Amino acid sequence: MKTYSKVGVCLIVFSVVLIFIFQDTALDSITRFATTGFSDTGSEDSCLSRNQSVLYRKSSPHKPSSYLVSKLRSYEELHKRCGPHTDSYKRSLKQLKSGQIDHNSSDCRYVVWVGLAGLGNRMLSITSAFLYGLLTDRVLLINQEYEMAGLFCEPFPNTSWVLPDDFPFKNKLRRFRQNYDQSFGKMVQSSNFNYSTQLLPSYLYLFLSHDCSRHDQLFFCDQDQALLSKVPWLIMKSNVYFLPSMFLMSSFDQELNKLFPNKETVFHHLGRYLFHPSDRVWGLITKYYQDHLAKAEKRIGIQIRIFHAKTSPFGYVMDQILSCIQKEKLLPEVGTGKFIASPSKNQTSKVVLVTSLFRGYFEKLNKMYGEHPTKAGEVVAVYQPSHSGKQRTWWNSHNVQAWAEIYLLSLSDELVTSAWSTFGYVAQGLRGIRPLILYKIDRTIPDPPCGRGLSMEPCYHAPPIFDCKAKTNVDTGALVPHVRHCEDISWGLKLFNSS
Repeated sequence: MKTYSKVGVCLIVFSVVLIFIFQDTALDSITRFATTGFSDTGSEDSCLSRNQSVLYRKSSPHKPSSYLVSKLRSYEELHKRCGPHTDSYKRSLKQLKSGQIDHNSSDCRYVVWVGLAGLGNRMLSITSAFLYGLLTDRVLLINQEYEMAGLFCEPFPNTSWVLPDDFPFKNKLRRFRQNYDQSFGKMVQSSNFNYSTQLLPSYLYLFLSHDCSRHDQLFFCDQDQALLSKVPWLIMKSNVYFLPSMFLMSSFDQELNKLFPNKETVFHHLGRYLFHPSDRVWGLITKYYQDHLAKAEKRIGIQIRIFHAKTSPFGYVMDQILSCIQKEKLLPEVGTGKFIASPSKNQTSKVVLVTSLFRGYFEKLNKMYGEHPTKAGEVVAVYQPSHSGKQRTWWNSHNVQAWAEIYLLSLSDELVTSAWSTFGYVAQGLRGIRPLILYKIDRTIPDPPCGRGLSMEPCYHAPPIFDCKAKTNVDTGALVPHVRHCEDISWGLKLFNSS
């Protein structure tokens, strides 16, 4: 009888899991692969989050287009055929090493991503590079340095997106600078770029960082894209979400409209497709969630990023946060009593997850709700997973913790994020909601202190400001209805629904 009981319990649990999985059709239709798809590499066994995430995330109301799903399936086949160590990859490497392009070859083309800056910036620029690969039939390979090792599962079945160690000049990629001899921008500026397809180089370096030049930004011009399509290898260094600028290019316009009828879901769909926490990170996420967040009726994430301590003193930021959550009625007001009342069964439980490099904001909120009863009798608990004091971009352990906290934020029912913060952008995009944005403080507290985002898309902080055809400066936020300026950065660009 005991054996039958155990079998019955297992069947019930399995059925519940299946119900959760198939409820989330948006996530499932993009990320679900056949179980055998990972059997050869063992990736299925080493990526618990791929299947277990539906037990923690709420069902997404944002459904991907059938065209996007089909495009991703086609890309997986392309990556499997052209990925590291395949025959096609080896033939392409020979062209790279020789410097000679075989224009009659039908072999693969690549975009190699080289990152810099913090984890949020990297995830946003990887997503941008991946969309570029989708649009141009290029295979995305990432130059995974030590600080990013072991953060993500492999996103594509039966292959890898990690640039192999034996890639030519792999050890030099990080040292490539804007003035590198094979830089597209430098070659255009110095008129050394020969537009004859017979004389094109086998690779080009694209510098698409926040401080790239106007010549670097010719990458976003249709006429230059036509030429770049002939180059087998593009090595791209970026730390920004340059994706919105691709929506301004006429050559991509038709394809992008079919891929993303809902323009503010681009990162939501691509981010959920690409970024699955590794088992190492997933263990941190699930343990913290079960220990602190699981039993709450409502979870509120507050992400605090301080860029300049002198212009954003602690007291100002704390007052701004309290003003925002009270104005938006996210949390109940506290009474004047000195001791919190014992919780009763009919009380609502709210949990606040604070993410910040500093501990002071958590301590203030925790003391407020820990020592004083709320006027409505609700119980509010406040938690903060870490407080490292400063960003340590080159530390692997720091990035592991950052990724865990981004993911935990994305499990919130309501999000409050800091203006300009890519950390917050990633969390809101993965969650699929428009956050409350804490406007940037510059020696005075903004009025209002925060506002609801009009799009859940990330912001491109350093977009081009010129017209490719006219070769003159232009307001790129006024060219098409779905690419406009960001709520938190007046010169930035982001995607909105046209309506």
